[in-house]
Amino acid sequence: MTTVTDYGVTADGFVLKPVDVILSESFDRARAAFPGADLTSTSALRKILETAAAEDGELWKRLEDLYYGNFVSTATGATLDLLGEDTGLERAPLASTGTVTVTLDDGVEGRSYVLPQGAVLVTTDPVRAFGTVAPVVLDSRNATADVGVVAFEPGPDGDVDADTITGIDPTYRSIYLADFGPADFTVTNPAATTGGTKDESDGTYRGRLLGIARNLWTVEAVAQAALGVGGVLDVVLSDPLGGVDVSQSYFDLFNFDQRAFSSERRVGQPYFFTVVVAHDFRWPWHTTGPVPGVFERVSAAVDAVRPIGIHANIVEADHIEVGVRATLVIAPGSDGVALLSSVRRRLATDIAALRLGGDVLYAQVVSAFVEQPGVLDVQGLHLRRAPAAFGRITFGDVPFQRVLAEGAVGENLVMGPTELATFVVDGDAFDVTVVTG
Repeated sequence: MTTVTDYGVTADGFVLKPVDVILSESFDRARAAFPGADLTSTSALRKILETAAAEDGELWKRLEDLYYGNFVSTATGATLDLLGEDTGLERAPLASTGTVTVTLDDGVEGRSYVLPQGAVLVTTDPVRAFGTVAPVVLDSRNATADVGVVAFEPGPDGDVDADTITGIDPTYRSIYLADFGPADFTVTNPAATTGGTKDESDGTYRGRLLGIARNLWTVEAVAQAALGVGGVLDVVLSDPLGGVDVSQSYFDLFNFDQRAFSSERRVGQPYFFTVVVAHDFRWPWHTTGPVPGVFERVSAAVDAVRPIGIHANIVEADHIEVGVRATLVIAPGSDGVALLSSVRRRLATDIAALRLGGDVLYAQVVSAFVEQPGVLDVQGLHLRRAPAAFGRITFGDVPFQRVLAEGAVGENLVMGPTELATFVVDGDAFDVTVVTG
């Protein structure tokens, strides 16, 4: 066993001095100052030294916190905030959340009406916009339902009082709900929305600080600018001439004072690169009513870091809904509905962690099933992807068709470089039959 004799700031970092070492050193000093002093467990001098050693131990812990508070990778709380101020990146606020009650008015008998995920709901003046987190399906028999909402803009302004959210944004309704005819939705929030006064966690904030770009025009700088926009999940940059793509063979083989990028171009000729953006489904791609679009906000953010004559082509990523088809074998007495709900939540969490081009692994999906208590086996598991497709040649309007592409048993879902896998908890791509083993 190695004995540590060097404490405090060392070449290996800060080494904390244990309380037993502090107490042992106190005993040595007491014996040197008072030869023959009584240091048994019942002596008054020992009790004083033990109390002082405990206080010194807390002081050493504080010194350790102060030391590691100087580094982004180890700082926490207020010290991490101070480091963020030094780099010019402050801790971001969270978005307010709450629940609204949606009521169908003047619905036609026998018809269902769907309020989609991400529907834009607004308050009275001053207008605050919220997005629904799940679809709402109503008809004349079931005309009322509750659904969660999230404020589009983070911060305390999203904390609104009860009965403040009054309805669907007129612009959103005219675009996405135009075929409702005389039917309409009445929306209200029975309770206040909360959470806007809270800030992001240390882990999230630390990750943004560690990834902050130190140069103006690099891949990291552009990605950082785009990722700093609310609602953006991931970005991929593509530069066919190698200006910001370090994988190109001719990258870094030119002089910045003579050429704009790696390939010669005429003076005044604009240069374009592509930024593929994956975003949260609640945020509209283009500005809708009071909600600024992801496209406009990313364009403005990238414009702040691009050189003159270099322009960004902002492209929306392909959001691919994924699902499964399988037979789930559960133990007798297990609650099949609860197990399916747990599997859905697990898949939503795992797939949400993927980024652009990230494949959905078969083994990952199997784990989401078999690691649930009460599950005996999962059989005939097929992964699905549901890209949108339009109907073939037709006389009249072109109908929208939903196509489910299904892989073989054991096959991963391979995503393209501009595709982002998403999992909708209430989506119809999830088709699982539960049987008792």
